[in-house]
Formats: sequence, C-alpha cells, structure tokens
Amino acid sequence: MPRVSAKSAQNDTINYLLHLGQGIRARRKILGHSQEALAGLAGIERAHMGKIERGERNVTILNVLRIAQALECQPSELLLDAEQLQPDD
Repeated sequence: MPRVSAKSAQNDTINYLLHLGQGIRARRKILGHSQEALAGLAGIERAHMGKIERGERNVTILNVLRIAQALECQPSELLLDAEQLQPDD
C-alpha cells in the first residue's frame, strides 16, 4: 500500500471541498436560486455559503443536510457529485 504524505492528503481534502462546492453551485443554478436564496433556505449565512461554494470551508454534516434539503436532493447526491469530480489517481 503506497504511503500518502500529509501534503498529498491535505491537497485531496482541499480538492474534495472545492468539488463539493462546485456541485452545490451547479445544483443551485439549475434550480434558479441565488446564493442568498439558497443560504436562506438552508439557514446558513450568505457569506458562509459563498465560502462553501468556493471550497474554503470544511462543511459540517449538519450543513450538508441543510443544503441538500434546500436543493431538494439527498445529501449522498452532493457527496457523490464531489467524488465524481475527483480526478482518478
């Protein structure tokens, strides 16, 4: 089993958060919601939602649940979207 460096693991985490945010943004736009409207529906501050969409925040599971409900999808769909955006090793 190959060793994973701390820097590599950190990059993977950053990429995953970025892809999660991209998936959230894409679903939001499909529904025609502004970032402010999605934040309101999810009960999250608009500035925080912006940071989530840009991959700048490590999202709590509670916020993933709230965002998924606001986007009318399952939390697993958001996570799967992020996983599918990951490049293959």
